[in-house]
Amino acid sequence: MNPARTLDRIALISDVHGNLTALEAVLADIDARGITRIFNLGDYVGKGPRGREVVDLCRERCEVNILGNWDDFLPDPDRVFDTDALKWWLHQLGPGQGEWLRSLPFCHDFVMSGRRIRLFHASQETVHRRVRFDHDEAEFLGLFTNTAATGDGPVPSVVGYADTHDPYYETDRERRTVFNTGSVGNCMGDPTPVYVILEGVMDGEAEAPFSIQFVRVPYDWEAELEVAAAMGMPELEGYTVEIRDGVYRGNLKAGESPDYHRSPAV
Repeated sequence: MNPARTLDRIALISDVHGNLTALEAVLADIDARGITRIFNLGDYVGKGPRGREVVDLCRERCEVNILGNWDDFLPDPDRVFDTDALKWWLHQLGPGQGEWLRSLPFCHDFVMSGRRIRLFHASQETVHRRVRFDHDEAEFLGLFTNTAATGDGPVPSVVGYADTHDPYYETDRERRTVFNTGSVGNCMGDPTPVYVILEGVMDGEAEAPFSIQFVRVPYDWEAELEVAAAMGMPELEGYTVEIRDGVYRGNLKAGESPDYHRSPAV
């Protein structure tokens, strides 16, 4: 590799969840860095008020769009479980958006700087199984396997995923690497939107410099809450504690202390 070569950069975003204010702030930061390629790891809708606008913007700006659990579940015509909030979020979608969401690919594979990278939303098996940061060794190794959902092909050496709203990075002595992108619109712990920049030689089979960078982008969360309130969005209290405090609304309902990023105690 020519050491003077400019490395390629890809921005990875995920879990916008209808938070258009956060998405616009993150896209502005990506643009300011001169990054033109954006991959989205899913969960465009639900939780926040403007799923329709988020879907439209991501379809316009993202080169790759991947299926998330909310994208599969919310517009499912055979869904049995329902609430007033789910009805409201579904109603916010525009014509054909539900079908587009459910048709998204499960994963995306590519090569960068000699590393085989696989991106998916939640796990190698399904968008509906969560792998938290304090997983065990079996779960770590499982992320690198081929399944009916991922399809066959070379197994990855780098896996990036989303779903937990909780960014982290992990590697082992076999040079396998896992990272979680966190969330643009609904990050837990630190609620500041976060996205990832991958930098390396795109499509390069030879080893070359490679980096994974996490970027936090402050935004006007109060303006986002004002929009949600003006639109009459259900579960506004839960949305408030999530995007203001980074506290999962499910903890409030159960009277629990915040523990979203921990696996449930056995």
